[in-house]
Amino acid sequence: MNRKGLRTVAGRVKWFLPFYLFTFLPFTVGAQRLLTLDSCRQMALRNNKQMGVAKVKQDVAENLRKSARTKYLPHVSAIGTYQYTSREISLLNDHQKQVLPHLGDAAVGGIQADLAQITGRLPMENVGMMLGKLGINLEDLKSKGDAEMQKIGGQLNGLGQGLVDALDTDTRHLFAGSVMVVQPVFMGGSIIALNKMADINEEMQDNSAEARRQATLYNTDRVYWQVVSLKHKQRLAQSFLDLVKKLDADVKKMIEEGVATRSDGLSVGVKVNEAEMTLQKVNDGLVLSKMLLCQTIGLPINEAVTLADEDNENIAVVALTPELDVETAMANRPELKMLEGGVKLSKQLTNVLKAGNLPMVALTGGYAVTNPSLLNGFERKFQGFWNVGVLVRIPIWNWGDVMYKVRASKGATSIANLELQEAREKIELQVNQNTFRVNEANKRLTMAQTNIARADENLRTANLGFQEGVISATTVMEAQTAWLQAQSQKIDAEIDVRLSQVDLQKSLGTLE
Repeated sequence: MNRKGLRTVAGRVKWFLPFYLFTFLPFTVGAQRLLTLDSCRQMALRNNKQMGVAKVKQDVAENLRKSARTKYLPHVSAIGTYQYTSREISLLNDHQKQVLPHLGDAAVGGIQADLAQITGRLPMENVGMMLGKLGINLEDLKSKGDAEMQKIGGQLNGLGQGLVDALDTDTRHLFAGSVMVVQPVFMGGSIIALNKMADINEEMQDNSAEARRQATLYNTDRVYWQVVSLKHKQRLAQSFLDLVKKLDADVKKMIEEGVATRSDGLSVGVKVNEAEMTLQKVNDGLVLSKMLLCQTIGLPINEAVTLADEDNENIAVVALTPELDVETAMANRPELKMLEGGVKLSKQLTNVLKAGNLPMVALTGGYAVTNPSLLNGFERKFQGFWNVGVLVRIPIWNWGDVMYKVRASKGATSIANLELQEAREKIELQVNQNTFRVNEANKRLTMAQTNIARADENLRTANLGFQEGVISATTVMEAQTAWLQAQSQKIDAEIDVRLSQVDLQKSLGTLE
């Protein structure tokens, strides 16, 4: 880069340097952090623990609202169960279990007995002759018939035993499972009421967070202006101490010259001690107030901070006369909105309770499996089936339980309405009081500014008279005390103007 280019860059750096220093100067002055009222407010909002709690409550309310929306949708659930019983279910009694396995023996025995009766009534010779005519040998028939009968009997015994085994349920081990879908159709209006309650709760948490935000700003403003007030009173106490010390030095010289008494010197000395004690008290109060401010805005309590309004000659000026505006307070106060939400919440709770006396309808569907299965006889395996249905619940008699709950809920609604009306009356009174206080603070500031001019002139005259020897030291001290009082009243009046304006904004719900 050539020299011309270097000069150009140097010129730009020279131009930006004051801007850079000006930008970062407010944050570090003499190793102290410079804070404005707005920066204190923002830091307090970021570091306030209750603001964090309010944020979490807002998230909770939002999730509850989302949960309430799911009540409109079908819900799917799966159920599985296993059960062991000491005895099994039996479809056959003990006698049948004993008879069926011997069914063939009983049948063959009966047939043989019947044949014996038939053949016993006829001579065997006649039977043999009759069978011989048919070409059948009697002895062969007897041997083959017995074998066939035994075979049939065995088959019947096996059939009977198979029937007993097939009807053996073995239900001591029961397995079952199902997947069910339930779609609400009409729940007596309870789902609609629950969703409205969730919406109202979310609004209430938003209003609670707004109330907490305004309370944080209000507390921060009061602490901030308290520090500013003590800082101005510190300078005032130091100025007063310098005045009385100068007077003390002048009186001591006059005592040496014999134009003042020792009593005058002692009186001035006492005044010096009082001024030093006052300054020490103000210093201690300022340190504690700054600690409180640091704790409020989230800084270490021993952090060295300087406030932007500490060095302002005038903390506040007379503002315009505020107009009484109760309607704004009624529309903006988050506390009122929270109470109104409480009334709405109580009404919706009544609707939920009323649903206990109304019919409820839901559609159901699912798939169920069991083991043992009954779909194809008793089988030791899982088998299932689909099902759909309609579930209707109609309350018939509950001994007035729902009615009493509804009455209690209506009573709670009445209480919430009364508390809302009382809060409105108190807020109206608060707005009137704070409007009046702002007007009075403006008047006191005007009077304090007038008294300042008189006190300055009085002190100037007293000092001139004292220098000329026509006014005593006591009169000068009285003029100094009057000057101190006028200056202190001016500081108090300026702070009162600031705080009264903050009070009015908070009562109107417009504190930003």
